[in-house]
Amino acid sequence: VTNSCAVFFPCRCHHCPHLPTRPYEKSEKPCMLSEYRERYPPYPITLPRGLFKPKKAYKMAQIPMEGISTTKRDYIAHEVLPQKLKPPEKHVKSDESMDLTSTYKQDYNSYPIAQVSPCLPRVMRHIPSAKMDTRTTYEGDYMLWNEPKAELIRPNDRFHPSEEKFDHRTIVQDDYLYRGPVATQSCKPLNLVQKSKAPFENITNYRVNYVPHPLEKHYIHKYEKYKVNEVPFDGLTTHKVSYKGLAGQPAKLAKPCKLKLLHDLPFSSTTEFQEKYQAWPRPPVFTKKPDVYLPPLEKMDLHTTTQIHYKHPNGKPAKMCQTLAQLKISTEPFSSSSTMKEDYKPWLCKRLTPITCVPELTFPAKPMDFLTTFQTHYVPHPLTVTKSYKPGWSGPKHHTLLDAKTVYATSYTPKGIVRCLASYKHPPGYVFEGTDADGHNLYLPASMSECLQGGH
Repeated sequence: VTNSCAVFFPCRCHHCPHLPTRPYEKSEKPCMLSEYRERYPPYPITLPRGLFKPKKAYKMAQIPMEGISTTKRDYIAHEVLPQKLKPPEKHVKSDESMDLTSTYKQDYNSYPIAQVSPCLPRVMRHIPSAKMDTRTTYEGDYMLWNEPKAELIRPNDRFHPSEEKFDHRTIVQDDYLYRGPVATQSCKPLNLVQKSKAPFENITNYRVNYVPHPLEKHYIHKYEKYKVNEVPFDGLTTHKVSYKGLAGQPAKLAKPCKLKLLHDLPFSSTTEFQEKYQAWPRPPVFTKKPDVYLPPLEKMDLHTTTQIHYKHPNGKPAKMCQTLAQLKISTEPFSSSSTMKEDYKPWLCKRLTPITCVPELTFPAKPMDFLTTFQTHYVPHPLTVTKSYKPGWSGPKHHTLLDAKTVYATSYTPKGIVRCLASYKHPPGYVFEGTDADGHNLYLPASMSECLQGGH
């Protein structure tokens, strides 16, 4: 079965709707052949060029590194003496008993406690049956190195507690002694309001002054019955009465005469531009083949400059050279005077009164009338009814019918639908050339086929 598809028709909207019919290839994908793909074929994609950036090689300094810092050079370690501690006083037990009562226990009595039921909704959780893999990516990828543990660089000043026993006595227990409960006198005033035994009067001003009145009957509107008008309807409007059609000749047709075609040949869809201006042949695009990648034969050295050059043979941990701050307690009284207090003393300034102008506006003695210029000058006047001076029409009535023929109805007639040339089994004006590998029929215009035969 061959697929009919006009390839060289200049309609520019033809697309093959059939499946390819090659003898050894069978696929259910539609054929992507179209006139656009025939005229504009895809071109190969060129790869980007390589980088020309120079390589940066690290140059190591040949001078050895000095192992002394500014802190080791400037700050010298001094002798630190131990701090003297004050010996604690001995604990002496008292024979008095402590009153464990409080105002909270006296005033607030305890009540039975009941357990409150939870108000939270029940949460349904899905517990999977499969076992969870608790191993993380850190444990799987990062392995431990066999290196010794680095020692901490800090001074050996561990805390040593005293061997004497602690008395467990606070400053409040030593200084503040319990004097016993103090009897206080209540300063609340007495309630001297006397309650009367007379009954309460429920009479108010609303009940005395506002007397209920009898309600009137609600007015109900009565609808009148519809009466049919006895005068017959004339069906006339102001347009029909006033504007009468004048007597005249009917309009003549202005349609030009249609010349009959002497030949029934199909219309040539080619233009002068398509015949004279043909597409130029394009030269092939120059593409450079990429170089084949060759892996290096040498193995990569994974050591860094820090691991190679900065090593510590016979190294020892550094000692703490910072001295502790020694506080010197002076017996002289503290002088609270400073250069700020001595040199910059407050001035005796007076508050300035604001400079206000004398009011020049005088208020009138008469009260304001609250009237605007629109209310005073623009007085409403009664409406004037204008009389219509339109003359009455007394001419005869014209009963001639209107001609429904217009220029559009006579000149613009509906034209038939032009049939596409690709739908013909043998399109008129085209000569069959041959079939494609995919089974498409190829056609050429009759003028081009005659020119090719004449050239051969």
